[in-house]
Amino acid sequence: MGNSATTNGTELPSFTLTGLPGLEASQHWMFLLLGALYTVSIVGNSLILFIVKEEQSLHQPMYYFLSLLSVNDLGVSLSTLPSVLATFCFHAQEITFDVCMAQMFFIHLFSFMESGILLAMSFDRYVAICNPLRYSTILTDNRVAQMSLFIGIRSFCVVFPMPFLLKRLPFCKPNILSHAYCLHPDLICLPCGDITINNIFGLCIVISTFVLDSALILLSYILILHSVLAIASQEERLKTLNTCVSHICAVLIFYVPMVSVSMVHRYGRAAPPYVHTLMSLVYLFVPPMLNPVIYSIKTKEIRRRLIRLFSVTKL
Repeated sequence: MGNSATTNGTELPSFTLTGLPGLEASQHWMFLLLGALYTVSIVGNSLILFIVKEEQSLHQPMYYFLSLLSVNDLGVSLSTLPSVLATFCFHAQEITFDVCMAQMFFIHLFSFMESGILLAMSFDRYVAICNPLRYSTILTDNRVAQMSLFIGIRSFCVVFPMPFLLKRLPFCKPNILSHAYCLHPDLICLPCGDITINNIFGLCIVISTFVLDSALILLSYILILHSVLAIASQEERLKTLNTCVSHICAVLIFYVPMVSVSMVHRYGRAAPPYVHTLMSLVYLFVPPMLNPVIYSIKTKEIRRRLIRLFSVTKL
């Protein structure tokens, strides 16, 4: 069990990570499943990056954003890997305060970045469909770089205060976490001091990132749909909408698990503890694994290059 800290913060607590509470006997199988998800995520996203770099025809804004999404998904996977490996494989469940804060920082940093990248990708689709003649002048390489930099800076700025706001609080409860990694909604339940500032700050950053991004993504698709419905040919309509399918899937597999996790945290207190753990695993593991799979299946150029790559490997 994690040690407690003094009110002045002179002695920082350690935390106890949890595998699958109530399903300890299944933890080895869980590790095999998570290992497979990590492998698909790391290999899949690395392949996307390799193909976009090597394939000259993919040197376009849409694929630059896809590369950024792949880098981000690799970041999510590698942020959780050490503690998940330690918890499920080696039963080393204790994590120090500073390491826990660092892990929480990176998990949430990549989570906020993913939301920003998905918004940038929806803007790319909006310009490509609603203003195709100005696409190359609006989304220049310089503009894409500026948007990517803004996404990174915004995410850093909203996550940076989190560890410091937690560090100022006294921890006097048993410091047992609900997951095999450190998440802010989990950690904020442990201090016995006043967490009003933390709650207000948390609400402000959720509204200014996830809520704002999802609203703008929805708006971009309303405008895209309005533009597509003006196309006379049904075949052309479907062809145009087909270019958005991968992005719509990426948006859904990111936001649906996130909303589900927050709903379970808020309203599912009576649910067994492993339900909370499984929901957070879906939120953190499914998008990095499925994104490269979806884009490989739906993007002709990536699919063609992958087939060529594996054909050469077999030879």
